[in-house]
Amino acid sequence: MLTGKIFFKLIATVLCVLVVALVAVDLLVSRVAESTYTEALERDLTDKGHILALALRNGLDLKTQARPFADASRGRVTLIAKDGRVLADSEASADRMENHRGRPEVETALLGTVGSARRKSTTVGVDFLYVAVPVGADALRIAVPLSEVDSQVDAIRRRMLVSTALAFLPAIFIALFFARVIARRLGGIIEYASELAQGNFRARMRSTGRDELGLLESKLNETGEKLQGMFQELEREHTELEKVERIRKDFVINVSHELRTPLASIQGYTETLLDGAMHDPEHNTRFLTIIRQNAERLANLTADLLTLSRIELKQQKFQFGRYDLNRLIENAVDSMIPMTARKKISIETVRLEGAPFVFCDSEAVSQIVMNLMDNALKYTPEGGRISAGARAAATPGSLEVFVRDTGIGIPADDVPRLFERFYRVDKARSREMGGTGLGLSIVKHLVRSQGGDVRVESEPGKGSEFSFTIPTEDLGLSENRDIRGQLTVQ
Repeated sequence: MLTGKIFFKLIATVLCVLVVALVAVDLLVSRVAESTYTEALERDLTDKGHILALALRNGLDLKTQARPFADASRGRVTLIAKDGRVLADSEASADRMENHRGRPEVETALLGTVGSARRKSTTVGVDFLYVAVPVGADALRIAVPLSEVDSQVDAIRRRMLVSTALAFLPAIFIALFFARVIARRLGGIIEYASELAQGNFRARMRSTGRDELGLLESKLNETGEKLQGMFQELEREHTELEKVERIRKDFVINVSHELRTPLASIQGYTETLLDGAMHDPEHNTRFLTIIRQNAERLANLTADLLTLSRIELKQQKFQFGRYDLNRLIENAVDSMIPMTARKKISIETVRLEGAPFVFCDSEAVSQIVMNLMDNALKYTPEGGRISAGARAAATPGSLEVFVRDTGIGIPADDVPRLFERFYRVDKARSREMGGTGLGLSIVKHLVRSQGGDVRVESEPGKGSEFSFTIPTEDLGLSENRDIRGQLTVQ
């Protein structure tokens, strides 16, 4: 439908141009034909006048032979004396005709040259073309009606118009062909623009050439690709914003929930002490111990939240360098020995042979190992065993650190969510042990900041093994590396 409208508009435009061209040709041809025919007729009449003048000099009596000579010359013949009197005329009586001395063509002929003029005859009332030639001291004039000139010009015009119209026929057929092609392409461009306006940025149009329309089609396709990219980027950003908003809400809810229990406990036991229990030696020490434990829990939660915030806001600074991995693990294990001893859990270090140097931030790696061992300590019963060490990694250019325990293990359904903020497998038991639910989330973020990855293998009742990789060479990580795109989003 749209292509048809464009086609008819193009054809109408072409036809208008052809009509204007035909009218212009008609006007030009009419003028040229009239001028050319008139000039030729003047020359013909001049030749006939000279022949007739020669006959007059040889003794021809024009008064008695005017009519035959007029028929032979196909015009009106008039002989005029030098004083302007008409001596003979083929159409009227010479005695009744007025003096022709003032006629311009006659004046010119009486001066000895050929004269011509166009005007209406006062004798017969018809427009004539007059040509006068000198005959001694007199003048001979031949006149032809201009109607004959007009009829000849009209005939020429008709032949020219017919020829021009026939010449335009191939142009019309060619215009029909190109109008159909252009209409189809313009219709496709308009339909594609409509698709873009309706938000269908995946649509593409097939380019059909390297001309201006082909260039326009190519640019529209480029525009569609850019709009599609921008739309996908906006969708991605919208999804990210929704995710961030969900994280923010969950974070606020989780933090509020985590703070509520220790704060309520501190407030309750403080009020109990103020109400008189402070002087009860049997209970005041126990109440103060509970208050201190909850205060420590709040301090640990605040510290973990600050650590996560520094990493996410790129405020956590790292000092990368080459370190002996065995030494880093041994230092972390040594710091955990007093706590494992109190719980009667054995802890050992598994050294990696050779020179296991890694490129990392030593404080970050120590914190990762200690968080994993602290997590293992919480869920390993008395008499259990914890092992920490290094080994070759499956990824070239990396070494792997592991922390293995003989604890209660982790159900398979909980493994994928272990590194989420505030996620606990056993919430009640975790709170009893003072856990904040942020330790493993911090571990994952710190591992990512070092250019590594973390994983876990566990079986309920048999224990768990957490492991992470560390690069052995400088990966070009900056001290303030932007790792927001790698952070855990739950």
